[in-house]
Amino acid sequence: MRHAVLGTGGIGGLIAAALARHGAEVVLLMRPETIPGYSGRMVVESAVLGNFDVEVHAAPRLDEQVDALWIAVKAMQLEAAIELAAPEGVADAAVVPLMNGVDHVALLRGRYSNVVAGAIRVESERIAPGHIHQTSPFLRVELAGAEPLAAELRAAGIETTIRHDEQTLLWEKLAFLAPLALATTALDAPLGGVRDDERYQRSQREALAVARAQGATLDEEALYKLVAAAPASMRSSMQKDVAAGRAPELDAIAGPILRGGDRHGLDVKGTRALADQISARVSPA
Repeated sequence: MRHAVLGTGGIGGLIAAALARHGAEVVLLMRPETIPGYSGRMVVESAVLGNFDVEVHAAPRLDEQVDALWIAVKAMQLEAAIELAAPEGVADAAVVPLMNGVDHVALLRGRYSNVVAGAIRVESERIAPGHIHQTSPFLRVELAGAEPLAAELRAAGIETTIRHDEQTLLWEKLAFLAPLALATTALDAPLGGVRDDERYQRSQREALAVARAQGATLDEEALYKLVAAAPASMRSSMQKDVAAGRAPELDAIAGPILRGGDRHGLDVKGTRALADQISARVSPA
């Protein structure tokens, strides 16, 4: 199969490299000004896939037919990034976002005809152009359909499952991610430093309540077990972004919970307090 990957950070770079190593045809879509800084090879250090490097072609726009377009950009970069992949070029290829939040799916469906919701669970970051460091002991993808793509990922070494309830797929990840991202960033500590903090636990309860109100069917016991089993050293991508002076995905991660709370009349004051604390950290004095 032929794949295009939009987003060359810790997620997109990892997916592209894994597929290319497996032998798939892969093209990385990059802004023209960033291509000169890319060597043409992806170097991966992965706790799950091992260490390897592989050639992956880069292009400034999608100008060839593909079977799948994987989108792994920050939420606030999405509208600008998808200009590299015009709808007529994508045609009926599966468009699979592996992004944080839930709102991006509707935006993409306003542009592309075949959008397959997806979620990825991994701790991975780009430490230099074309250099990916993946540290978590897990690397899992869930797709709302598209079994041929799931088979491609499995063959590339990525645990992949098909979920038929899109709302549950998206909210299950957000219910895990949002409290983690907000608490670790607001309190400037890894997961082990916030797991027993009431502020984290309240945010988690609020995320679960909004998810239920939105129609998601979550296995709450499994979520709590996942949190308990996650490495104490785990840091969120939002935490890393703020530490590096980059803009955090605050609206994509906290926004659905805050707006859902307002919509359904639910108390989400804990989530709002953490989000406000992060806003205060990143806003100019």
